[in-house]
Amino acid sequence: MGRSFLALGCVVVLSTCADPGGQGADPTAIAWELVSGSVDGAEIPIVDAHPITLSFTDDTAGGTAACNDYGATYAISGSEIAFSELGGTEMACIPETVMESETVYHEALPRVEAFSMTDDELTLTGEKVTLLFVSLPPVPTSELTGTVWVLDTLVQGDAVTSATGERATLELFTDGSMLSSTGCRTLDGNYMVSGAEVVMTDMTAHGECTAELEGQDNHVVTVLGDGFRVTIDGETLRITASGGQGLTYRSES
Repeated sequence: MGRSFLALGCVVVLSTCADPGGQGADPTAIAWELVSGSVDGAEIPIVDAHPITLSFTDDTAGGTAACNDYGATYAISGSEIAFSELGGTEMACIPETVMESETVYHEALPRVEAFSMTDDELTLTGEKVTLLFVSLPPVPTSELTGTVWVLDTLVQGDAVTSATGERATLELFTDGSMLSSTGCRTLDGNYMVSGAEVVMTDMTAHGECTAELEGQDNHVVTVLGDGFRVTIDGETLRITASGGQGLTYRSES
């Protein structure tokens, strides 16, 4: 698509027009989540609690493919984009639709040949392949770090339960280190921001739990260890991981 055609089509509302992937379009600066797609005429099933995400570093692309983490190399030239050397973890997930979503996405990504984008949408296309992503908000690092967050509730889908045991906290520091506790064990390690998620690069648990607190301990460790999204509303921190698991914290007053 030439620049003259783009200009004619965008006279009325410039912000709604997609840059066809030429000069000025940079999908690598934003984290994305798949909202729809099709492969060979069949729709990719989207499972709300198991999102498909895409983010970029200087030489790799990846994210979560409904169930497993994945990675690939990529190359961009003008409006062309190609993914290769696709690989990832191999954990099984339920329900079956989650694995179907992941399988079809893995089939689609290596067939992508071009992209177009607006400020908040990215479309990848190839022969009989269309993938539509929306942008994800960046991690609010400045609000997240330097605060002692106290665990309030545990979230599993629509179910919410209050935290029990000893006072459980989460602290993330600007140097990439973290300290946390589960109500019975302490955790320490390091984290990084990857796309729209916070990812623990290493995490070690110390101590033991009684049988009554093992479930809460496992929940906290799983949510923090699997990579999570962050929403901060005033003094409330909400952490969401794949599968509908989450944690709610309050800032220490």
